[in-house]
Amino acid sequence: MSAAARPFVTQLRARPGIVAVAGGSAARVTVRVELPDQWDTIACEVASDATVLALKQAALAAFGLGGAHAEDYLFKVHGTEVLAEQGSIAESGARDGTTFLLMYRRRRPVR
Repeated sequence: MSAAARPFVTQLRARPGIVAVAGGSAARVTVRVELPDQWDTIACEVASDATVLALKQAALAAFGLGGAHAEDYLFKVHGTEVLAEQGSIAESGARDGTTFLLMYRRRRPVR
């Protein structure tokens, strides 16, 4: 997918390129994943029937946190935590151009 065909919001302050997430054969959507603790953003192309957990694991790997446990992080969509990570991207309420916020589950000390 070219940059011109992507939703505008996925191009804002995002790394160049798109992270492709394996999934089913359903329609593909482009979403934005932000990791505020690293001040970083990526664009991901994912099938709408792929699980939220698959997107989270791909995003962690893209941010250089592939060794981290996925359960130590949470995803938020529209300000609400996605509790059913085994559900699909479409079931989470996301559509083309949606921003997922990837955050640490617990507070971290400031040093």
